[in-house]
Amino acid sequence: MAAIGGVIFFKADGVQYKAKGVFTYNLGGEKREMIAGADSVHGYKTEIKVPFIEGAITDNPDLDVKTLQSLVDADIILELANGKTVSLSDACYAHDGDITTEEGEIPVRYEGKSAREV
Repeated sequence: MAAIGGVIFFKADGVQYKAKGVFTYNLGGEKREMIAGADSVHGYKTEIKVPFIEGAITDNPDLDVKTLQSLVDADIILELANGKTVSLSDACYAHDGDITTEEGEIPVRYEGKSAREV
């Protein structure tokens, strides 16, 4: 039986960080939303979804938070327990920058131009 969840690895521009908890990702593409009229469904509209990888990492004395927050045109990699790898290209930091101290948790969110699942 194959693993479907569990151990993950998070890398930003080739540097591996201590992944913590749950990560979320979206490969981007189109989102369709139906448009209803008074008499029936008239069709749909399309909007573009921005690809992203989001989660939290654990702080440590050697980690430079400003480096993480200043990344642009970065390659972000998320390796999943099920054997898949999510690759986000031309990405930049897209979080508010708040850090919690109780468990040394640094939330991270990177948004990019394209993403793929390998």
